[in-house]
Amino acid sequence: MIALKVTKVGNSVGVVLPKEALVELGVEKGSTLYLTRAPDGSMRVSPYDDSVQQQIALGEKLMDEHRDVFRALAK
Repeated sequence: MIALKVTKVGNSVGVVLPKEALVELGVEKGSTLYLTRAPDGSMRVSPYDDSVQQQIALGEKLMDEHRDVFRALAK
């Protein structure tokens, strides 16, 4: 576990990630991180993953192409 301290950054607040956290996440200055809620209610910080974005786009395309089938199955 890595402890993070919330600190004031201008008119906002931010979290400073120590070097070991950056290495673990595989990110560097300027990278995008996402804060998401896990199924158990906890929060998770993860780096941008292009493969996940591609999977989401493929799923959306599939749902659009087969909208009638999914609507029928939902009944």
